Amino acid sequence: MKRSIGMASLVAAGIGASAMWLSNKPNRIKAESLLREWKRKVFPTVFEKSEQLPIHKGGHPHPHDLEDNKMVDEGAMYSVKFYNEKIQ
Repeated sequence: MKRSIGMASLVAAGIGASAMWLSNKPNRIKAESLLREWKRKVFPTVFEKSEQLPIHKGGHPHPHDLEDNKMVDEGAMYSVKFYNEKIQ
């Protein structure tokens, strides 16, 4: 019981000290930049994947690529059929 009270008081003291330190604007800016750097180091794939997406054809199929055109055509017909069934 005494150990948990001691831990609670240490946590409260830490929160109070950090609130006092963050009340100063330059310290807040330092803390923000530090957290951003840590986030980039811990989760590097989140930021890198958005730049390196493997999009080669991106919605514009080549006219002579029959399989790709067939897939695009079937996709469009599915949504039209679904819409027509829902309306009727």
